Amino acid sequence: MSQYRVEFSTLAAKQIRKLDPPVRRKVLLAIAELETNPRPDGVKKLSAESNAWRIRIGDYRVLYEIHDGELVVIIFRAARREAY
Repeated sequence: MSQYRVEFSTLAAKQIRKLDPPVRRKVLLAIAELETNPRPDGVKKLSAESNAWRIRIGDYRVLYEIHDGELVVIIFRAARREAY
């Protein structure tokens, strides 16, 4: 499988920086795994968006888009359950 590149929106980067260090580590680890598998077990496709996906890390949600043609994953939100 090809290696994807992970990019962060300004909002997502800011949200991740604000997380407590232990939570931030878990979230960043889960995001790093998206480089090799952007559709891991437990991923949900968001019906409201055409190309949006969600992974759950405890009480936190990471919302992202997958661009298979460019091998890019764009993280656009990372927050508690109210991420939607």
